[in-house]
Amino acid sequence: MTAPSTTPPPTTVPGTTALATTAPKTADKAAPAVAHKTAPAAADKAASAVAHKTAPAAADKTAPAAADKAAPAVAHKTAPAAADMAAPAGEYFRDLQTRICAAFEQFETDTRFEHRKWSKPEGHRLQGGGESRLMRGKVFEKVGVNFSHVWGVFSPQARGQVPGSEESEGRFTACGISLVAHMTNPYVPAVHMNLRYLRTSRGWFGGGSDLTPTFPMADDTNDFHAALKSACDTYRPDAYAEYKAWCDRYFYLPHRQEPRGVGGIFFDELATANVAADFAFVKAVGEAFLGVYPTLVARRKDTPFDDEARDKLLLKRGRYVEFNLVYDRGTKFGFSTDADPEAYLMSLPPLVRW
Repeated sequence: MTAPSTTPPPTTVPGTTALATTAPKTADKAAPAVAHKTAPAAADKAASAVAHKTAPAAADKTAPAAADKAAPAVAHKTAPAAADMAAPAGEYFRDLQTRICAAFEQFETDTRFEHRKWSKPEGHRLQGGGESRLMRGKVFEKVGVNFSHVWGVFSPQARGQVPGSEESEGRFTACGISLVAHMTNPYVPAVHMNLRYLRTSRGWFGGGSDLTPTFPMADDTNDFHAALKSACDTYRPDAYAEYKAWCDRYFYLPHRQEPRGVGGIFFDELATANVAADFAFVKAVGEAFLGVYPTLVARRKDTPFDDEARDKLLLKRGRYVEFNLVYDRGTKFGFSTDADPEAYLMSLPPLVRW
């Protein structure tokens, strides 16, 4: 991983510590109507989970070189059983997609997720496909929850960047779930979550979740981190500290010298000798997300806001766009695999301002 030329980011971004709480303005302006009504189904489809953050560490140029060292020491010692994990992992990711969509739909009165399946034509170097789910509503201005299970051959340019791909002659299998939610109310934080499994000549898990509020609230931040810490604690005692620090390094904008949000956890190349424990941890992260984020939405969705708050939200989204188009390893992975572009670009918000 190549370190950026800018000053390295701080070791820790505020996470479990209390952040400066910004009280919402008391303007009695109701949430504006969603600026974009339902766009054509192909316009910003939910991402293939592989597309969003599936690429391994070698493809990342966001974090300093030290970020590579945050990976578990056994990251490259894949247990033979990991070769068989695509099927059970894919089954879990698809089920999680369904349950998350059902939970999010509870907040909308007359809007539901649109479903779109995608695949490449016979003979294409990428086989398999995915299901993109996209919803635009009054609470969720735009949310994509996506599943994919693909296999094939990496492009020659990508082979040198993905661990084990040279040994596998470019052949790979990948599956995952990816989610990004952009909210109408500026006081409801945006969120990202991704869980994935990738196999070349070796196999590993990756993923994480992070919160991006426009107006950070200490109780939201603390509850989000506490849920992820509980998942990490089921894996090993030091996992949360390690993966939180990794998240702080990864979701950082060097050109702005600022973090993208209030963090969460991030991990990659997770492949210990106990593949069952690795998979159990990945599932624990998925369940932690499903338990905590709807709670935050319910807490903030009816908070009054005014035009000034909404403008700040649109400016904050600009930072999100900058990170995802310039640094995000998943977006780069999507381009390198020739996956569905509407899927791996679904993280982009519907409205943004600079």
